[in-house]
This record gives sequence, C-alpha cells and structure tokens, in this order.
Amino acid sequence: MPPAKSRTTTRSIEASDIESPPASARVLVLTAADRLADLAHGLDGLGWRTLMSDSVEGAAVALADLPLEAAIVDAALLAPGVIATFRAAAEPRRLPVVVIGTSEDAAVDADLVMSTAPHPAQAALRLEQLGRAAIAEEEFHLRRLTFAERGEPLGRVEDEATGPLRILAAGAADRRFLALANALSAGGAEVVAAPTPYTAFDYLHESAFDAAVLWGADDHAPALSIASGMKRNTRLYHIPLVLYLRGQAEIDLGELYQRGFADVAASDTPEDETAGRILGLARTHRRQQVTRRALDGARGSGLTDASTGLFTPQLFAAHLTRVAQAARLRQRPLSVCVLRVRQSDSVLASRTGGWLDRALPQIGAMVSRLVRVEDTAARLAPEVFALALPATRAGEARLAAERIAAVIGCTAFDAGPDRSPFVVDFDVGCAQIGVGENPAALLERASADLYARSPR
Repeated sequence: MPPAKSRTTTRSIEASDIESPPASARVLVLTAADRLADLAHGLDGLGWRTLMSDSVEGAAVALADLPLEAAIVDAALLAPGVIATFRAAAEPRRLPVVVIGTSEDAAVDADLVMSTAPHPAQAALRLEQLGRAAIAEEEFHLRRLTFAERGEPLGRVEDEATGPLRILAAGAADRRFLALANALSAGGAEVVAAPTPYTAFDYLHESAFDAAVLWGADDHAPALSIASGMKRNTRLYHIPLVLYLRGQAEIDLGELYQRGFADVAASDTPEDETAGRILGLARTHRRQQVTRRALDGARGSGLTDASTGLFTPQLFAAHLTRVAQAARLRQRPLSVCVLRVRQSDSVLASRTGGWLDRALPQIGAMVSRLVRVEDTAARLAPEVFALALPATRAGEARLAAERIAAVIGCTAFDAGPDRSPFVVDFDVGCAQIGVGENPAALLERASADLYARSPR
C-alpha cells in the first residue's frame, strides 16, 4: 500500500481555511490542476512531507504560519513577484524555491529551474542540498553577530568567490556533449574536458572544481567509476556530480542518486536546461565552500580555543543563546550534543607521561573539522566537547555525534616509547530544545543524557 498522502489544498488567504495541514509538512507545492501530484506523493514517501496549494495567496499564508523548509512552484502559476512574496512570507527562514516548467520569471529568482518534474529521489536530494545551504547562511549571519559583539568582526560571504565557476566535463567528445560544454561556457563557466576517468581524476586532484558532469556511456561504467572514486575521497566528496545520459535505455534513477549523483539529465533534456542545472549546483557548492572558509576564519580569532579552534565555553554559551532565539523565530528544531572522553583503561594509562594531554588538541581539531559547516563545536572542558546543531532533531543529532565519535575512535594516538598507541571513545548525550526552554537547561539535559547512557 502506498504511503498516505499528507497534503491539503489551500484556497484562501485565511490561515483558518487551510484544511488541517500536517505538522510534519516540510515542502510547499504550488501547482495547477494537481500537475505535480505525483512528485509530491513521491516526496511524501521519502520523508519530505508535502503541503499542496493551488493559489498563491493560500501558499503565502501557509509559508508564514508553518515551518516549511522549501517551496516547489509550478511555472504555470508563476507571476512576477511570486517568489519574492514566498520568501518574504517565510522570513526569517531562508526559503529555497524550485520551479518546475518554463518561465522567464524563474530564471533569476529561483534556486533551481527544471522543465519537467524530476524523479522524487532527485528532488529530495536537491531539496536537502538547498536546505542545508540556507541553514548555513542563517548560521553565518548569527555567528557574525556573536563575534561582532565581542570586537571580532567576521568578513562577509559574497554570492560568488572570485573567478568563474569551474566545471569538469568527463567523457568522450560527442555533438551533444560539446553543445553542453558550449552552453556552460556561455553561462560564464570555465569548462575543463577530461576524455577518460584517469584524466578526470588527475584534474580533480590537481585543482578545484565547483561541479562535474559525466557523459554516460551505454553501460554508464566510466561515469559510475568516477562517481565511486569521488565519494570515497573526503576532499572530493561534496563536489556535485551530474550524469548526462547518452541514450534512452531504461535506468534506475533511484540507484543512480544513491550512488552519489546530484542530478541526472535525460538524453532529450535541452542542453541549455542541463547547463542551467549544472551551474545552479556549482553556485550552491561554491557558496557553501565560501561560507565554510568564512566560518573557518573564526577559528583563528582570540575568542576561540587556541589549541583547537573550537568555541570556548563562554563564547559557546553566548552563541547558543542567539541560535536558540533564532530557532524559535524560524520555527526550526535545535539540538545540542555533549561528547566526553570515556575513561577506558587505555585512556587512563595514557595519562601517565601526559600523552592524553598531548592528544586532546588533535582530538578537538578533529571534532571541529568533522562537524557540518552550519554546526557549532565547542570545548567545554579539557575532555568534554559540545555541538549545537541548528535545524536538526535529537535523533539526527545523535547520529551525527556518534559518527564523529566513531571517526575519532578509528584514530590511534601516540602513548610514548615502547607502548602501544591508544584510542579514544566517547560517551554521547543529546537533547532537543523544548517549547520555552532556555539554552542552559537544554545543555544540562544533554549532559544528563550523557551520564544516563555512560557505562557504569
């Protein structure tokens, strides 16, 4: 049995006229004559619960009243100013907008434009990418305020870093592939051609790219080889990959997206549209990289822990207060995790000679590098770290903290001459902010959860 549809139709500007919208709805779908119903149903099944509307006025009311994370708009209902209206209604949340169909009004304002409805797995992946980028920008704005109050202003994140977007085009030359490369160049991108997977990897390791488009052979083997290799490399992992299909052979789109492709363009997709989608991915990636570098710039300030670049307890407390206030205004969840070095036999033995003390700055630096760009990591005590994860529920936050702990747990630290290296495990506690809860109480609950779960 297919999953139940969690959608309703909004027809009035009155909030009371919205027919029992589900509290878990994440995406507004504005569509005429239910034309995007199949896409909405597919997103429902993937956890992106949708709320459907056939009127701009009703959709704006829903965006103002509900904590919706993104909007998908049927171009048939798009008129000048609609996207700006939606974004204003969602404030102070940053609202990603995807337009399905052809419209001159969408070319500049929308985050993504697609001529036809995408595969639900493709749409879900793009919504996730656009949503995390929006949250990262919200966090950077908050962090600038926190640092400015303490006399350490952070630089601004520009929409584009210097220089044109760089796109790697991997695959044997073909009329359509050359046409796509020309369309990318016409869009202002610098296109670097790699005829084989080997040359593609050489280029990827030699210089930075904002996106890669792979020309699909009949069996897609070369493209899949490149995608697999990139997803195993931490430096290349986040570069968006686009597969440009050569023919009309039947494929499993869901599997391709699970392999790490950010987009798949069918063989009959116009080159201009494919180029626009690739450039959109590249811009989002470039902006995320610029945001991360800007946030990383805070690590060298006098406000952070000198040995790790992590927030100090005082700075973390001040910033957590601001993040909690913003979460309430934006109707977004907020979770806090506490990680404490577990007092195992190997850790206790490593205290002799100060080997644990020598390892702690490296451990802290690993924590700071393993968090997402929008998360805030702090060192609360020599062996205790904390994470503030905006727009993240407790279960997801725990998974993120446990992944960080697992990565550090795979690292061996020096324990001195004639002694085996030691490893570090963590006890983890997490809590999600409740209605009216203050940040101090949230942090206390995360700490209490840690102690409750610690081995006795």
